[in-house]
Amino acid sequence: MNPTRQSRATLLASLPPEWPTTLLPQIRAQIQAVGRTLVVLDDDPTGTQTVYDVPVLTTWTLDALQAELAHAPPVFYILTNSRSLPLAQAQAMNREIGTNLRQAAQQTGRAVAVVSRSDSTLRGHYPGEVDALAASLRGPDEPEFDGDLIIPFFLEGGRLTIDDVHYVAEGYDLIPAAETPFARDAAFGYTHSHLPAWVEEKTEGRVPATQVAAISLQTLRTQGPDAVTAQLLTLRARQPCVVNAVTLRDMEVFVAGLLGAEAQGKRFLYRTAASFVQIRAGLETQPLLDAAALEIAPGSGGLFVVGSHVPKTTGQVNALLAQKQVHALEVDVARLLDDATQAAEIARVIAAADTHLAQGAVVVIYTSRTLITGDDADSSLAIGQRVSAGLVAMVRGLHTRPGYLVAKGGITSSDIATQALNVQRAMVAGQILPGVPVWRTGAESRFPGLPYIVFPGNVGDDQALVTIMHNLS
Repeated sequence: MNPTRQSRATLLASLPPEWPTTLLPQIRAQIQAVGRTLVVLDDDPTGTQTVYDVPVLTTWTLDALQAELAHAPPVFYILTNSRSLPLAQAQAMNREIGTNLRQAAQQTGRAVAVVSRSDSTLRGHYPGEVDALAASLRGPDEPEFDGDLIIPFFLEGGRLTIDDVHYVAEGYDLIPAAETPFARDAAFGYTHSHLPAWVEEKTEGRVPATQVAAISLQTLRTQGPDAVTAQLLTLRARQPCVVNAVTLRDMEVFVAGLLGAEAQGKRFLYRTAASFVQIRAGLETQPLLDAAALEIAPGSGGLFVVGSHVPKTTGQVNALLAQKQVHALEVDVARLLDDATQAAEIARVIAAADTHLAQGAVVVIYTSRTLITGDDADSSLAIGQRVSAGLVAMVRGLHTRPGYLVAKGGITSSDIATQALNVQRAMVAGQILPGVPVWRTGAESRFPGLPYIVFPGNVGDDQALVTIMHNLS
């Protein structure tokens, strides 16, 4: 029987009360005792949406990883942007990172735990990336990982997992993930919201749904961390295990139990959304950032660059374009995809954006809203890459530094960070809205110290971009 739309209030009211006490102090003590760095491989830059005071690397050479691990940090991110790549390239990238991480850990004496961070609406290269990591992170004499932990819970985005079904909040309802537009993604579509069935679907039957373990809300809320530890101790040979969660307290209980299992020698790979990282790093929730906190000079203007095409983004763009102070620059995607008109389209947008930014205005560069896709997943990804390359060229060609830059969409924000701004290492300052991270670009970047807002395509209400503009004015 397929899961159906549920009343959010009714379904949540039917659950047992959450665990009564916070476990963050215990988790921080467990992290310190273990002495292991959490390394988050982020398949697009939006995964930093729950953390702060954490570095993000856009390079993963052995030297760069050794330098980072030498400081024994509790956590850092590596931006891979692998969701924009075909599977074979994404796997090759993960193998390279895994190999370098293993060598860097050996040479610095700093053990690591690895998160494969991906989309809370179940899009991405699963299980391909995790398989590549598992193979490359193991030394020749090391045993197999005991389990692959699947945790798509993301509180700020309303992505909740209940009775092994993953839901996306929409208004007062919870929609099974497979019934949302995200499941019809041209590259990463799927048909199951019940996560064990989703694993069977994604592994093409290699892992039957009946072999997928699960940590239930009943366990988390009535039995606590010790029961989680006991269940995780039974996993062997990379058995997938789904984790249910509705609140951060649920995630605290799970992480405390997870760290207990790891203290007894169990080894896991994590395939998760962003909320897991916050709790696994032992971070409290902090207040949202504003113009004062980010030290944005009054009248310095701002730049929005929008590449995402999901319906949520289109609604947000329309609301932003309705604001009188906004200067809209629509990019004709058909012209970007045509070799004969591409250069002229890029030059047109650069010239107009420079003019308005020099006057301290708010400029919105956005792609035309008619989605152009290919005949298969790889060709659709290739079209997305070409459009993103055009947006990169526009930002790279600017002569005027904006007061802040907002990039909307995972592929867009990654490519602008690495290719237009030349960011190699940034610091996550925090969030401007729930689930919307702000980076400070590094000294090596084109605009050092720039507040760079990484806005996921699938987060926020229709007024989200408008709210950011007003908060940063």
